[in-house]
Amino acid sequence: MKISAGHRHLTSLALIGLIALQASQVHAQTSPAPTESGINSADKWELTISPYAYHWSRSPEHRSVYLIGLERRLPDNWLWGAGFFSNSFGQPSAYAYYGYRWDNLFGNPSLYAKLTAGLMYGYVGQYKRKVPLNFGGFSPLVIPALGYRITKQDSIQIAPLGNAAVLFTYSRSF
Repeated sequence: MKISAGHRHLTSLALIGLIALQASQVHAQTSPAPTESGINSADKWELTISPYAYHWSRSPEHRSVYLIGLERRLPDNWLWGAGFFSNSFGQPSAYAYYGYRWDNLFGNPSLYAKLTAGLMYGYVGQYKRKVPLNFGGFSPLVIPALGYRITKQDSIQIAPLGNAAVLFTYSRSF
């Protein structure tokens, strides 16, 4: 039975979602209990979008990168999430991750740094060699980011993507 490329993409994206869900359940079992008032103010969801990535070198093969992601920030500054995006070559891709956020960077309450690590799916076919350690479209990924909180709910981030590009994002907490 031959499986189409579209079905492989959907199956892979579902697997990424299951990995993110499992990471959240493992963390929930090891996290401290909520405060007396219920959920700590740092226990939030964030919706992230990215309408733009700047590539360090131009290529006629490069396409616009669009991203939408959902992240859960826990009271102890650990976080987990998943993002779905079109990669630099227009292929549907996903990233499930776990990470940490450092607030009040350099004594500035609006500035923060974030580091995430996880599993990415994407870069298949002729583009499979565009990311290291790619096995069947899956590859490990580590993303550092620097962010600035504009308001209590709104922030912007810049994240280098290896030696290929830099990603600009906007996030809304709720």
